[in-house]
Amino acid sequence: MEEVMKILVVDDEDRIRRLLNMYLSREGFEIEEASNGEEGLKKAINGQFDCVLLDVMMPEKDGLEVLKELRDKEFETPIIMLTAKGEETDRLSGFEIGADDYIVKPFSVREVVLRVKALLRRSDSQSKSDVNATNKNIVVLTDLIIDHDAHRVTAEGRDVKLTPKEYELLYFLAKSPDKVYEREQLLKEVWHYEFFGDLRTVDTHVKRLREKLGSVSENAAKMIVTVWGVGYKLKVSND
Repeated sequence: MEEVMKILVVDDEDRIRRLLNMYLSREGFEIEEASNGEEGLKKAINGQFDCVLLDVMMPEKDGLEVLKELRDKEFETPIIMLTAKGEETDRLSGFEIGADDYIVKPFSVREVVLRVKALLRRSDSQSKSDVNATNKNIVVLTDLIIDHDAHRVTAEGRDVKLTPKEYELLYFLAKSPDKVYEREQLLKEVWHYEFFGDLRTVDTHVKRLREKLGSVSENAAKMIVTVWGVGYKLKVSND
């Protein structure tokens, strides 16, 4: 029997929580709710969720504070931010802290459902198995190994904890080492839809990737190279 995926909805508006609960439940998800940031933080830490929908503007503790505390605790579950603020700076703040997606209110509930499903498919967060010796889906580089089936990244033999979107970006670059990608191309290929020209979304994720890789392996961090005026590449050659 297939395991039911669990989603935590954190929003101070009762109407929005009920609406998301109703539509996501119809799609077969198990939903749990929290009405403020403090409650949402506790439930996220103590529960086993496959995705978190997190409102930004909330009493007691806002969504960005909750997001930061969760990521600081190496909480790897995909997080989608819900916000009435559409300004670029708000979205970039969330992405820099570790959000995987952003949906601006007012939103279509159907869009939220589709975004959740797409994120869960891509992140495959439930797959945490050990490396299979017969696994063919492994990228092996000098200082970096990516086991795509297990969604596991190791640098110089040590595990690197990444959010789903950070992992996707690294894996995409690693599949074509030394190939330079423009930021627009990375937005299209990794995020899969338009972000209204927020090219710095890519920059913030690259920054976080370098920091996390660098905390384990300085050599692995240096593999992500900025090609000025163009974009980024994962460097493996010695040129």
